[in-house]
Amino acid sequence: MRRLTTLLIVAALIARQPGSAGLRPESSDHPSIQLSAPYEPLAIVVNRSNPVDKLSMTELRGIFLGNRSHWTNGRRITLVMRDVGEPERKVAVRDICGMTEEQLKNHFLHGLYTGEILVSPKTLSTPVGVRKFIFNVPGAIGFLRASDVDATVKVLRIDELLPEDRGYKLRVQSPAVN
Repeated sequence: MRRLTTLLIVAALIARQPGSAGLRPESSDHPSIQLSAPYEPLAIVVNRSNPVDKLSMTELRGIFLGNRSHWTNGRRITLVMRDVGEPERKVAVRDICGMTEEQLKNHFLHGLYTGEILVSPKTLSTPVGVRKFIFNVPGAIGFLRASDVDATVKVLRIDELLPEDRGYKLRVQSPAVN
């Protein structure tokens, strides 16, 4: 009976659908078993005066790569990112830009050198710094964990979805609970 219970538990773990209930697969030593850890949404935020309420992932990628320099109201777009190595930045670079950190650095160096990109992203070390920057710069856009969002910034819909909606794609691993 104990062996049957163990087999059922293992089968249930293998059959678990990634992304359900805020969980995403992580790597495991065994390729056929995936462990899960909680993930939380990574919200795309702008200054509250920004007229934009939603972007497609393609539009967001263009903004993050410096291919789009102005909002619909004519304001210059100012991208703010977290420091290199921060989990939120890793998700943004991988899932929005579709690059590694090294590729992103080279992309901006090349773009700035050729004049195709006018300004590189601002880098800040804390979520509070990101929020304050976006609050004070009307053309700013950045990202925050959903738990770091407050009323000083506006959350954008990405591909018609808000961070709390099922199917929202931008997620960052929750901090480890000690």
